[in-house]
Amino acid sequence: MIKVGVIGSGSMGSGIAQVAAAAGHEVVLFDTNQDALEKAMKKLQKILARLVEKGRIDAATSIEIFDRITPASSLNQMQGSRIVIEAIVENLEIKKSVFSQLEEICGDDCILATNTSSLSVAAIAAACKNPNRVIGLHFFNPAPLMPLVEIIPAIQTSDAITKETRGLVDSWNKITVLAKDTPGFIVNRVARPFYGEALRIYEEGIADFATIDWAMKEIAGFRMGPFTLMDFIGNDINYTVTETVFAAFYYDQRYRPSFTQKRHSEAGWYGRKSGRGYYDYAEGGEMPIANENKDLGDQIVWRVLVMLINEAADALFLNVASKEDIDLAMTKGVNYPKGLLAWADEIGIQECVDGLDDLYNEYLEDRYRCSPMLRRMAKSGNTFY
Repeated sequence: MIKVGVIGSGSMGSGIAQVAAAAGHEVVLFDTNQDALEKAMKKLQKILARLVEKGRIDAATSIEIFDRITPASSLNQMQGSRIVIEAIVENLEIKKSVFSQLEEICGDDCILATNTSSLSVAAIAAACKNPNRVIGLHFFNPAPLMPLVEIIPAIQTSDAITKETRGLVDSWNKITVLAKDTPGFIVNRVARPFYGEALRIYEEGIADFATIDWAMKEIAGFRMGPFTLMDFIGNDINYTVTETVFAAFYYDQRYRPSFTQKRHSEAGWYGRKSGRGYYDYAEGGEMPIANENKDLGDQIVWRVLVMLINEAADALFLNVASKEDIDLAMTKGVNYPKGLLAWADEIGIQECVDGLDDLYNEYLEDRYRCSPMLRRMAKSGNTFY
């Protein structure tokens, strides 16, 4: 088995370390903060103990997995790794600094991977003298539970590195999809309207948080409504990703952030972790009651869904990923009830185009422009599948 290096012992880094160790690899987990590293190792021990209690693994396997992970206080301990996965703060300059250091430490055949969710892989690779071995490897949190990993080759990444990396991650019992190095890759790009359009519906006074969540969960079949999910992710994190994607797309109006979310983030109303978000999670806090009017619910679902379909179609139009990988990413990465392109076929492409045109004609905002792919498909009578 090969040696795997992981940089960053936060929930993502330690989760990736657990995945690699469970696959039988020797793992070196590095963090500049020794306290954080010690806490991560203790937390990992508890997680493995819980898996034993639940009967998912036996005690001997739990010990083997834990013993395969070595906490490291020096980057030099990454020597001899076949792959090093960086999972640190989303700051381009810090990541570039780490990658240029790694290049001096690791052998020429070591794959250097970044777990960035929104930064340019090409920009990170540019920090290296040999950028063709740098690749994006975007796991979803929690890494041991979420099956999807987005594989993102930069324009500098060699085909051999892409193939080897995908094969390795596939061997870890993960579902991999290949994405172009564009802002948000597949999931964080295509999912923007799930939050953005829900916030817009609220801001227009059409429905409150609870009603929108009820409609998306009970009528559309999503596992969580957008406001419950934003509170779960954290409004600080979700808002930052939205801002990053908006700026990265040269301020395309489709990705414009919401003042409602900005104010919640500024107020420290991050969601579950702060005790208050769109909902009150404090002890004794009451959850609001949704207006379960079916017509209103259908209106909400249609508006969010047609915007999601439009985003998925545009990602395909611009060759971000294949239609299969786009649908797979949304069902396995964020648990959507159906692939959005398959859903579009089910609804009818012409109906999706008409719905988007109705919104555009009402608002005259570029936000609601229909993807050329949907329009061409409606004209020719084609379907995605």
